[in-house]
Amino acid sequence: MLGEGGFGCVFKGWIDEKTMTAAKPGTGMVIAAKRLRQDGCQGHEEWLAEINYLGQLSHPNLVKLVGYCLEDVHRLLVYEFMPRGSLENHLFRRSSYFQPLSWNLRMKVALDAAKGLAYLHSPEAKVIYRDVKSSNILIDSVYTAKLCDFGLAKDGPADGKSHVSTRVMGHLTARSDVYSFGVVLLEILTGRRAVDTDRPQGGHNLVLWAKPWLTRKRKLFKVMDARIEGQYSLVGAVRTATIAVKCLSTDPKLRPRMDEVVKALEQLQDLTDYGSLRRESVETHPLR
Repeated sequence: MLGEGGFGCVFKGWIDEKTMTAAKPGTGMVIAAKRLRQDGCQGHEEWLAEINYLGQLSHPNLVKLVGYCLEDVHRLLVYEFMPRGSLENHLFRRSSYFQPLSWNLRMKVALDAAKGLAYLHSPEAKVIYRDVKSSNILIDSVYTAKLCDFGLAKDGPADGKSHVSTRVMGHLTARSDVYSFGVVLLEILTGRRAVDTDRPQGGHNLVLWAKPWLTRKRKLFKVMDARIEGQYSLVGAVRTATIAVKCLSTDPKLRPRMDEVVKALEQLQDLTDYGSLRRESVETHPLR
């Protein structure tokens, strides 16, 4: 078993690529099979949403839906296997298997996730994802990141409308996804969870804790993940923080579109300005 949640369980398996039938372990295509719990109407609606969206959409940064099964009360979804697990595990789980991602890999994962979201928001797809979080960003063997879990996704606004109205969420727009992406970007920068009640008071909410430091170039080091100190470009860290701040704007109209975020992140890949946000370097050589 790969994991378990409120939806059910995820198992690792193998299928024959030609016949798409079960194969012996270690042979054929490796897959991840999600078996949904048998009770709950909401679970069935989300299962249908997964099939609807992943069955129609195709992009390098979306997890591939290989197939599905509905037999009596049993509901299964079969996906491509993502061997390196979730971004959440790489950022927060402490084990020999999940080593801290390097700065360059963090930037690659951020860009890949942004590309997936930009595609969903494009005129071609017109989808509001609604579930941008580090646990829904999976990583394959070559560190390509892909969005998964489309159970909460909604069709974007119809032509002539600026938003989708929902009974629970009120007005919903693609800028809602942009804000959530900003939270993930903040997790990537800091190595801290969006909400962590184990932190001292005042640090439970990552956005409230980190946002005041993100615009103070000489103080940015205070929120950066100490495990990657010395790995990142000075310019890259500051610009990434700036992107996060824009995504986290309280006014949705001031948040960038995801295609704009993609362009900004593309410019930050593999920067080599040899700067560091160590306390002494930033305070000795203030940024202008």
